[in-house]
Amino acid sequence: MAAAAHADGAAADAADTGLGFWFDVPRARWIGGNQVRLLEGGAEMFPAIERALAGARHEVWFATYIFHDDASARAIARSLVDAAARGVEVHVVVDGFGSNRTLPTLRRWLAVPGLQLEVFRPIDRWWRWLQPGQLRRMHQKLCVVDDGVAFVGGINVIDDHNDINHGWSELPRLDYAVELRGPLVEAVRHAARAMWARAHLRHDWRGELARLARSERPMTRTLQLIRRLSAIPRRVEPEPEPAAPVRAAFVMRDNLRQRRAIEHRYVSAIGRARERIDIACPYFYPGRSFMGALRKAARRGVKVRLLMQGKVDYRLAALAARAVYDELRAHGVRIYEYTPAFLHAKVACVDETWATVGSSNIDPLSLLLNLEANVVVRDRAFTEALAARLERAFEVSTEVTTALAQSGWRRLLHRGFVAWAAQLYLRVAGVTGRY
Repeated sequence: MAAAAHADGAAADAADTGLGFWFDVPRARWIGGNQVRLLEGGAEMFPAIERALAGARHEVWFATYIFHDDASARAIARSLVDAAARGVEVHVVVDGFGSNRTLPTLRRWLAVPGLQLEVFRPIDRWWRWLQPGQLRRMHQKLCVVDDGVAFVGGINVIDDHNDINHGWSELPRLDYAVELRGPLVEAVRHAARAMWARAHLRHDWRGELARLARSERPMTRTLQLIRRLSAIPRRVEPEPEPAAPVRAAFVMRDNLRQRRAIEHRYVSAIGRARERIDIACPYFYPGRSFMGALRKAARRGVKVRLLMQGKVDYRLAALAARAVYDELRAHGVRIYEYTPAFLHAKVACVDETWATVGSSNIDPLSLLLNLEANVVVRDRAFTEALAARLERAFEVSTEVTTALAQSGWRRLLHRGFVAWAAQLYLRVAGVTGRY
């Protein structure tokens, strides 16, 4: 049975690389020979990005949901501007909702030659709020410098101690990212280029067509445009792998061919689990298949622990997560709430060699609407490093040991309201079917 399950999982992991158009990205596949370093919070990630930007020689692709206005954000902005001043082609795309408050400041900071700032689904007119597509946000956090290093995770460009809605706190929020080197960098670069191109073409498609029409060599211009927007990666020749190569996959959720790509990776790994599953996630309201996989894992003796928010930033999100606490606990899942600071991490460890770090929550927004990106790693050393950090977080958290809804009717009312609200939101956004 174990061998068969492993074979099924390997088959599920061996997705094709399908090269698409400029708006598409390759499907995830396992690639060996990578170096993957775990980074905790902006305190570790921002200096690493600044060092990488200081060494940039050709191009930078940078995508983030929130690009705030504080000292940490200004330091990243200065590094981007300095790279552009050296002749590096710098492309930045931010989400129109996540960075809406700071867009005027960003435009001022980044208004330098060689740096192109784009906004994904901007909300610059009142009527844009009425468009269902505005509910589908770019929630990724990506940075690629040349073709040598990439950063992927859940960390926005904002100080660890700063929360947009709640202000400054004594302790930093808990969040993670990874620094990648090796063949997988090209897949991240491909995705970051696609995000920038989608935002660029959305507002400048008339200009692109006009420039194409004015070109004296239209065929050449067409080829240039295709190369610019196709986001098809260059073929990377295999290099000799290091003594202990790290196998990893870059998994992106979009609204095209990979609508459930991240969810399927989670469910597949949970289905193969034999010893332990640790998941940290601030916004947690899983669908039927995800819930079923967790229940089955716990019933077959897997140690399943969830790390949720204890210090709540959005009350409705906390209500949604707590709606499933009692059901999961009844099947043996242990639930902890992280209380020292805000929890923003979206990570998981399964058994000894499977881990993921990224931007995707386990809720309808991330799994069915937003553009998300995770790195999945199959490596014992990396998984142990992430597991050790999570263990420290579990130790300072509070385990949920009592039922949140004492009576059956209150439990049904609680769960029913959350399910109704989630379904309504999805329908407004244009998503049909059962979640």
